[in-house]
Amino acid sequence: MIKIAKIQFNTAGKLYDFNAGNLDLKPGDRVIVETERGKSIATVVVGPREFEKGVVPEGLKNVTRKALPEDLEAAARNAVKEKEARALCLTKIKDRGMDMKLVRVEYLFDGSKAIFYFTADGRVDFRELVKDLAHAFHTRIEMRQIGVRDEAKMVGGIGICGRELCCSSFLRDFEPVSVKMAKEQNLALNPIKISGQCGRLLCCLSYEYETYCTLKKCLPKCGKRVKHGAVEGEVIKLGVLEGTVTVRTDENVQVVLKGEEIRPEEITDRPKKLPREQGKETPQETKEGRGGGRERRDRRHDNRDKDKKEKR
Repeated sequence: MIKIAKIQFNTAGKLYDFNAGNLDLKPGDRVIVETERGKSIATVVVGPREFEKGVVPEGLKNVTRKALPEDLEAAARNAVKEKEARALCLTKIKDRGMDMKLVRVEYLFDGSKAIFYFTADGRVDFRELVKDLAHAFHTRIEMRQIGVRDEAKMVGGIGICGRELCCSSFLRDFEPVSVKMAKEQNLALNPIKISGQCGRLLCCLSYEYETYCTLKKCLPKCGKRVKHGAVEGEVIKLGVLEGTVTVRTDENVQVVLKGEEIRPEEITDRPKKLPREQGKETPQETKEGRGGGRERRDRRHDNRDKDKKEKR
């Protein structure tokens, strides 16, 4: 049996599995782990759980030890370095007039590399900028371009709901969001109201989407005809969460019915409107129309001949 703990490197970051060994770890403990980039400091999210060796993925890294006070001090020094590196990088970007936005600077735990996260509309030639930063900090420099959603996750902020952004507080992965989700929940399709701080559609649109779809399956769609008891009319509004249907009768009276009381055989399609009958052209009108076209062409030829004679 192997004890596996789930660990994150940043708040609301992706969870990684590590071999906890014989260490007594609890959620919230700071630990030192071995990664592909070297030693890193991380936080335990889920305590160790036992798994059989056959279930464990290959290449599982180990938790080296719990973080010591010296490790926490080193992490604090790196945080100070990150602020200094960000300030200098912003100055260099402004001096060179580069079309890019610096978001965050991250130092590896051992200080062997500094990663600069930035956003830009297109490709950016930052070779000269990297030379300036390497000369100033005497370490390896990596420039990493990210998207606007990743930027919002790193920067954080307050959403239109008044709470901390989901992506920076608990949302670990971004799921695809579409306008269809807003339509299914009867939300106003106002870009300002359904867009987040990143300018993309709100991630929370996907939270209740499946629930709305499930509840709507039990209700007749808008535009259907319903005949339930003494009420007969067209469905004009759905109360998805309440499970109600608003029907407008032929007398233009609105009646609210419970969706669970309406049987499938009481639901019918709205009758289609018959297309207007278009009068067919008589053969005589067709001939006159054709003759009129010939007269117009003859007049054009006569006008052209007159213009040629006048020029001569």
